[in-house]
This record gives sequence, structure tokens and C-alpha cells, in this order.
Amino acid sequence: MSPLTPARNRRRRLLRRRAATVGVAVAAALTGLTVPAPLARPAAAAAGGPLGAHYDATGANVEFRVYSSRATRVALYLYQSATGATEVAALPLTKDSSTGVWSLSVPVTTIRNQYGITGPLYYGYRAWGPNWPYDPAWTKGSSAGFVADVDAAGNRFDPNKLLTDPYARELSQDPVTPGGADSTAYGTGPQYRTVDDGDRAPKGIVLPDDTTSTGTKPTRALKDDIVYEVHVRGLTEKDSSIPAAYRGTYKGAALKAADLAALGVTAVEFLPVQETQNDANDADPASTNGDDYWGYATLDYFAPDRRYAADKGAGGPTREFKEMVKAYHDAGIKVFTDVVYNHTGEGGPWNSGDKNTYSLYSLRGLDNPTYYSLTSDMQSPWDNTGVGGNVNTYNPVTRSLITDSLAYWKDDLGVDGFRFDLAPVLGNTCQHGCFQYSRTDPDTALNRITALMPPRPANGGTGTDWIAEPWALGSGTYQVGNFPAGWSEWNDKFRDTLRRDQNAMGLEDVTPGQLATRFAGSSDLYQDDGRAPYNSVNFMVAHDGFTLADLYRCNGKNNTQPWPYGPSDGGSDYNLSWDQGGTAADQRKAARNGFAFLMLSAGTPMMTGGDEYLRSLNCNNNPYNLDSTANWLSTDWTADQSTFRTYAARLIAFRKAHPALRPSGFYTSSDTNGNGLGQLQWFTPAGNAPDSTYWSDPNSHALAWRIDGTELGDPAGALYVGYNGWSGDVDFTLPSPGAGKNWYSVTDTSTWAEGANQVAQPGAESRIGGAGTVYRLHGRATLLLIAK
Repeated sequence: MSPLTPARNRRRRLLRRRAATVGVAVAAALTGLTVPAPLARPAAAAAGGPLGAHYDATGANVEFRVYSSRATRVALYLYQSATGATEVAALPLTKDSSTGVWSLSVPVTTIRNQYGITGPLYYGYRAWGPNWPYDPAWTKGSSAGFVADVDAAGNRFDPNKLLTDPYARELSQDPVTPGGADSTAYGTGPQYRTVDDGDRAPKGIVLPDDTTSTGTKPTRALKDDIVYEVHVRGLTEKDSSIPAAYRGTYKGAALKAADLAALGVTAVEFLPVQETQNDANDADPASTNGDDYWGYATLDYFAPDRRYAADKGAGGPTREFKEMVKAYHDAGIKVFTDVVYNHTGEGGPWNSGDKNTYSLYSLRGLDNPTYYSLTSDMQSPWDNTGVGGNVNTYNPVTRSLITDSLAYWKDDLGVDGFRFDLAPVLGNTCQHGCFQYSRTDPDTALNRITALMPPRPANGGTGTDWIAEPWALGSGTYQVGNFPAGWSEWNDKFRDTLRRDQNAMGLEDVTPGQLATRFAGSSDLYQDDGRAPYNSVNFMVAHDGFTLADLYRCNGKNNTQPWPYGPSDGGSDYNLSWDQGGTAADQRKAARNGFAFLMLSAGTPMMTGGDEYLRSLNCNNNPYNLDSTANWLSTDWTADQSTFRTYAARLIAFRKAHPALRPSGFYTSSDTNGNGLGQLQWFTPAGNAPDSTYWSDPNSHALAWRIDGTELGDPAGALYVGYNGWSGDVDFTLPSPGAGKNWYSVTDTSTWAEGANQVAQPGAESRIGGAGTVYRLHGRATLLLIAK
């Protein structure tokens, strides 16, 4: 694999610090402070402050601290500009051998008067170690002191590579930018180890603490959320209602808060917004070469991605991200971010079997064995990610990097919750030579995260929403249902069970018992370890796969088509998709069913941006590299798309209005209040309780259930859902709606009912009748009734 090539083939899987507050005068120190300039000096206490680069409590000094237990020399390089210029100072740091922290304090006056830096302060590090000891004869671009690209302990030091600070609050730019040098400058190995990259490498930017408000965080329980997964750029890039300068940016996304609130969204989950290699995406807008639109290759765990900022100046991305968060908080919407702590943008070996040639941007060049899990010979990455190797999450230093980053995004940038890419890597208990997941080990990153930052309580309040993608690659990494208390999970068993029933009838067996388990919150996965239905994040589609529309209009992937819908590599061949015989009306009906499954099931529903209007990618199921009009959301909808959006918005509103659909604990079949209705009761179409034969019969494709709203604080006396997965009509005999009540129709997803009022507004429901009424539900349709 060539450097910086986004190997998103992993998407084939399973289908699947704050420094002391600085005043306004100090914040402008680099442009106006003129006190006499003492020489740079070592920090008084090497581990006496946070890692990274921060102003001290007085604002008169910048404190630099970076960790490397194995380095023998670390030097700080300061720059007046991000690219195209040599350093203005190269300053050795002092190591605290007890902590492995290297530090230096530099007076602001020295920075201004002696080094001549009056604008943003850019910086990076060069490091020497056992495989490349310091030689006084070394100069940039030389091999003086070189021993090996990698040694027996896994060290990969190369002083010709300027390294970014793992704790940098912002990065100046990506390694590869339009018109910039190619990525080989960052390589090691015989061809590249003496190439000096200091004039073009990304630099950290020293920033004062930002005081921009992020508003008041919602305290809503996760069980009450409607999660909307979307790309921050794709949300507005072709939205004509957004000013052109703000499209595709945090500022543009902020302007969509009201629209998403009107749709009913309560939590927006942004695809990765930590800095990643994507600045060069637009170099050739009609090409996918090298594009990483999704952003699952993190370069810095603290920096908001500069590409998504309308204000790209120093501090601009941080301020603008926080302003966006405030806009969503003001609209009552939580902000979740998708985070990638299992691998980094440094990737793996450039060539198979080559132990020498790797990229060095930051962690690998500072302390490779601390930050990455290696094979037992310490020469190669241990890889459960498919994109270059595992982050060494069981190492205490690396674990602290992860928790410090999360705390910064949570506390300083205002984020309410996080979805973790390939999260089992954070439960690994083996640093090198193996992978061993543990749910209970208190020292895994998973358990340290929730110990330090408690999860939100079941019924809401202060806390953080923690969501895992509970699988990775390889043996021992599929951990659906096996995450620690406090963690919710993407539930692919919900997705696949319902997809199989909809799209693979006659090919794959699904029983009524399996359907019931998924509709009721997946107790088989979450009840035995004390978790709740809301810990199941239910989804039918996600960013890495078919859209909701394509799930029901594509028999297989079509990833080799030309721009703007392709080409894309990878993508699963097992999609459990079906084009419904090519009938457009049936495709829309199937999508209505899929959306109804989300809104009528216990758990936390997650939809993908554009599902609400049936966005299609022409059957591309791996659009990781499509920064194109095809992958951006649209507001130019057809009549059918507008009708579906109304359906989606009304069904969301129904879920939000009925707490019986959002239980904090698992349903019971008992009648807990003596009104003659079990809290949750299941029915065959004939109106009987299913027996064991029915529950286990894969040839039975119809199921109904009634929830007693009076036991769950619901304004409705009862709710009834009937699902006919069969191709033909099925008559459903309705159970009792409760004494003195009748059933009223909220929606029938059948084609005959399609239209703007397919989901009735509250008070406009049609009376169906009482107990014993027979309702004929057409093939492959869902019925929703309310008792009143």
C-alpha cells in the first residue's frame, strides 16, 4: 500500500486539559507582548502540567511537554509559518526519567523578540533513539548516527522527520495538500529515511484557551434519542439554503440545527471530525484517487479537522466547532462524534513484507512500542483493523492519550457522546504479540473511559453517551452484547435479522422468536449483564453500506461505476439486500417497513443522513472515497422523496410521543397494574399467544404485539403493532385494546395507503374497532394502532 492511501477495504467486515485560563491580552501575546526576553529554560517540573503546548498560568510562557520513554534526545522546532520555511529555533528538551516526559518552557517575549514570531506559533518535534542515536554531526537530511530503521525493541526514530505533538490542539494542515509534496517525504526505509520533511510537514499550533460557549448540554436519556448519523461536509455541501462560503463546514452544519430538530432528530452523530488526511481531496474534483471522505485515519486526537472550518485561521476550527455545538444544544440536540482510537493515519507498512518503509508523522516516531501494538518480534503491527495496525490501548500512556482526548472533546468542545470505531481494540488486554479482549478488566481503555467519565443514567441526567461499534477484524473481535456496563452498542443482530426477514425469505431462516427478540430490545444480548434495551443501538443501515433506499432497490453492490457514484473499492458482497422485484412502489414500501422497525422497537434508533428522503448511491455500498454530489445530502427532492420524509418525520414524532416504545428496562409479560393487559404480549395473526412451535417456525412470517401504555406512563392506553413479512395478505384478529377502548389506525405501510397522511396526525387516526376485529394486512406491510 502506498502512503496515505485510504485502505477502506476494512468496511467489508460483517456487512457489515485544559491549561490555565489566559486573559485577552495574553491571548494576543504573540502579536503584542514586549517584556524583556530571557532565554528558553527547562520547565521547573517536567510532569508538572498537561502534555501538549500551553500557556502557563501567567500567560508569559509557553510550556511544551511531550512523552517518549525510549527517546534519547528530543528537540523542539519553532516556525513562523506552516510550510515553505525553515525553523526559527531548534531547542533541546529535558527528560524527566521517572515519567518519560520531555519538557521546555519558552517565554513569550523570547518567541516574539528573539525568534521574530509575531503571528501564530507553529511547532513540531524531532526525536532520536536507540535505532538512530544522536550524532553531533547530524544535519537535516543526513544519515549521521543511523543504525536501523527499526530495532529489536520496535523503535523507529528518524530525526529527519518533523513529528506533530500528539496533544496538539490544532494542526496547521494535512501531510499532503494541493500543490504540495507527495507523501514519500514522510517515509522511512532506504529510499526515504534521509528526506527531510520539516518545511512541509504539518505543525502543531499553540493556542490560548478558547472561551467560546458550547451552550447547555441536553440531559435527555439515550433511550429517548433519535440518532442521525451524517458527514459534516456532506450535510450542507450542496444545500442552496446555506451561504456558499459556509457549505460543507461546521458553520454550515450549525445552520441545519433547526431543520434537524423539525425532523425530530435529538442527537446528531458526525462521522470523524478529528484531523485526518483529506486536504487534497479537491485537487481533482472528478477523481477518487487518494480521497478519504469518511475520515477514518486520524492524524491528531485533539484537533478539529481544519478542512471543515469556514475560518481556517489559527484557532478558527476550534471556535467554529464549538459554535456549531452550541447551535445544536440551543435546538435541544445532542452532538455525538465518531472517533477512531483503534488505528491512526500513520498506517502500516508501505509494501508487504517490508519492515523498514513506514510513514512517520507523530506517534510512531516518538515511541512506536508505546503507542502501537506490535507482533512478538516487534517488527510489524498487530492488526485487527485492516488499515495498518492496532493502537496499543492497554498501555497506560496510550490509554491516557485516549481519555485525555475524550475529556477535551467532552468538556472543552462540548460533545455529548461518542461512537467508537472498531471498539473491541479498546478492550484489548495484550500490548504486543496477541489480541485478547476482556469485558471486565478494569485497566482496559473501555473500562477506564467510563470510570473517569461516567455514562449518562438510564433516565437521563449529566453524563456521557458511550456507543461502541462492537466488532473489528480477526479472531476474538466480534463482541456484540459483550461490552462493559455503561456502554451501548451498534446492534448488527437487529439489522441482520430484520434484513434477512425482509430480503432473504426462502434463502435464510428467521423465526418469529428471533423477530420478537429484536423488536423488544435484544434481551439475549443486554439483559444478562445488567444493561437495558437502550444499550442496543438499532439500525438498518449505516454510512458503510447501502443507504436505506438502496437496501431495497439493489440486489448487489455496484462500486465500479464512474464518478460521481464511484469508483470505490471494497464493500461487502453479503448485503441482505433485494430490489423487491424491481417495483418502485414496493421498494418504497420496504423502506417504510425498515424505518418503522427502528421507530417501533425498544432500543435507541439510529438513522443515516438522507434516509428520511430515500437518498440513493446507485448501489455503491462502500462510498468512503466519494467526496461528490452523489454522497452529499440534497434538499431537491422528488414528490416521492418528500412523501417519505413526511412519513419519517411523523413516525419519529409518534415514537417521541409514546414512552411505551422507549422503556428503560426490559418488558415483562406480566400484568403489573391489574387492568387485564400484560405489559407486553405477543400474538399470532389469529390473535392467540404463540406457542413454542410457532416461535421456532421459520415458515411463519407474521407477528403482532401489544404494549400496555398504562404501565409505562404512555398517553395511549395501548399500542398494537402487526407485521406481515409474507408476500400475501394476512388477516390479523385484534386483541383487546383495554376496557372501554377501541383501536385506531396510525399507519399501515401498505402501498395502498401511501401519501402525505400515511401516518395520521394525533387526533386524526381512523377507528378500526375493538377486540376480535379482523384487519387484513397486505403482503410485506406493518400496521400501527393506538387504543383510545
